[in-house]
This record gives sequence, structure tokens and C-alpha cells, in this order.
Amino acid sequence: RLAATTEEEESSFFSRTFVALWKKMILGVGNPLLDMSAKVKSEMLEKYGVKSGDVILAEEKHMGIYDDLKATHEVEYIAGGATQNSIRVAAWMLKGKKGAAAFAGCVGADDEGKKLAEKAREAGVTVAYLIDEATPTGVCAAMIDDTNERTLITKLEAANNYKKSHLESDEVKALLEASTVVYSAGFFLTSGGPDCTKLLGEHCALEGKRYCLNLSAPFIPSFFLDQFDATMPYVDLLFGNETEAAALGEKKGWGTDVKTVALKAAAMPKASGTFERVVVFTQGASETLVARAGVVTAFPVAPVDKAAIVDTNGAGDAFVGGFLSRLVLGEPVDDCVGAGHFAAATIIKRSGCTMPDTCDYE
Repeated sequence: RLAATTEEEESSFFSRTFVALWKKMILGVGNPLLDMSAKVKSEMLEKYGVKSGDVILAEEKHMGIYDDLKATHEVEYIAGGATQNSIRVAAWMLKGKKGAAAFAGCVGADDEGKKLAEKAREAGVTVAYLIDEATPTGVCAAMIDDTNERTLITKLEAANNYKKSHLESDEVKALLEASTVVYSAGFFLTSGGPDCTKLLGEHCALEGKRYCLNLSAPFIPSFFLDQFDATMPYVDLLFGNETEAAALGEKKGWGTDVKTVALKAAAMPKASGTFERVVVFTQGASETLVARAGVVTAFPVAPVDKAAIVDTNGAGDAFVGGFLSRLVLGEPVDDCVGAGHFAAATIIKRSGCTMPDTCDYE
């Protein structure tokens, strides 16, 4: 069943009013998670056998880390998951336009799921959650070490149980019809998978909309390449960072040069010719690379004072959110990259993927 977007009596909100509010909407479909963000020492990472900067799915040896964090650290709870983070940032960049951003995913019938919906709505995002009555809401241990690097250990739980049938529900169909940009992080390839991404991609190809995907982590191309390859024909815009690009290049036999991988990915077969594929690879503080029409363009990143950096957790998600906020307005790629850089620079000066109350981006 669906989580109500406001109160239960307004459960038909989408069909009655939502679609009429704004015709330039970004719809995210992905894995909603309750982020447990905490500052940790390197000993915490060593205890659970992870390296600084790892982005992994929890294995049996990691299961104790969530209770451990709650018992031994000051934990901040944030409505997270990579896709939902980007949609929250996009809503912030669009300065509260009603109907500008929406998100669909699967949560449990528990307090954590309710908290996720509450936090997303506070950020200006309309949520249409599939509720799994038997499985708890997914969580992510987001640990920031002394170098301000983030390490993410995710326990998907209900987020892993998303169903194609939810995309076919009246409420989500209304959101999909209202959207002009649809986005999923690569993590969604491990849950909803190609059945869902194909439905989303085919809709976008048929209706002249943009479907966007993120590599999200090196393990996605390394271990879910079939799912990635099945989705790529529908992808108009592919995001990633240099490490993820290298993993993709290695798996595809393209080598690990980031520019080469960007061009190769941009040239993969496409289901629709409405838009040329654009590939955007960020490289932290180094220049962002954009491949399109056989050419790679480098966009410098304005330096950020190291003393001002609080937490790099969510910088990539924020970049995507900023980028999409201008893409949905029809602005050129150069301006989209600039908005992405602004959003990422803002987020790394704060704890977790959080934003100031107001956005001053012009």
C-alpha cells in the first residue's frame, strides 16, 4: 500500500491536485534509507573491516554496527538514500516550487518509515512510498572519519523490496506523467532492477523525457553489470565519479582513463534519439568531465577552504540534485554543472546531506 503524502484523508492528493501544480517535475525512484550519520575514529572502521571511503552493502560481519553507533556515538538521523538525497537537494535548489520534486520507493510499516516521509515532505518532496508490512525500513551507517571522508554501510531491508506494480499504481503513474526528468541512483539496480528501470526508461523514450542514472558505487558496474547494460539503452544522462568510472571501464574492457570511459559510455546504444546521451563524471575537487557528441569538456571546480569542509557525505548526491534542478528548467549543460558544483560545495560545509533553510543560488 502507499504511504499518504499528507494526512490519510488527503490520500488522493496526486490525482486531485498535484499534477496541476507544476509541469516541470523531477521524479526520483530509488532506495529510501534512514541515514545514521556519526563522526567516528578509524578504530570503528577497522572493527568492522571497512576502509575509509567504502560504499558497501552490509554483510553479516557488519550487522552489529547500527546498534554500536547508537550506543557509542552521537547519531544524527537524516532522510537518505542516494536518490532521495538528490531529490531533496533539487527541491531546495528549486526554492520550494510546489510539485517540483517527488520520490517513490519502499519502506517498512514502522516509525522509521514515517520519519522518512516526514523529513522528505519538510524538504519539499512529495513521497509515494510502497509500504512493506513485513520488513523494516532500510538504514545506512554514514560514518565520517577524521579526514572528513565518508564510509557508507547500507542495510537495504524494505528498500530492497520495491515492486514494478507500484510504478503502475494510479498515484505513481500520475507522478510519472507529470515529470519531465526521471532519476535513479545505481543502487536501484540492486532492488527494483531492470524491470523497473525499463518501465521508466520506455516511458521517457516514448514521451520525449530524460531518464537519468548514476553509477553510485564501484560495486554497481563490478557486480551488477548485466542490470546496468539492460538499463543503459534508456539512459539519457549518466552520472558517476572517477572511481566508479574506472570500475566501469575495467569491467567493460575500456581501461581506466576517465575521459575514455566517459566517451565509451556516451556511445553505448540508445533506445531513443530524442536526446544525445550526456555522461558526467565528477572528480572531487578536480575538474568535472562531461562527454557528449564525441567530445569531453572539463569544468573546473571552485576551490573550497579545507577548514570549511565538515563532511563530504552526500557531495555526489548534492551535485546530481543541483544539476537536475537546472536540467528540468531546460538550462544548458554548462549551467547544470555550475548548479551541481554550487550544491556540492554547500553540502560539504555541513554535517550529512543537509541544506540551509534557504537557497541563495541564482
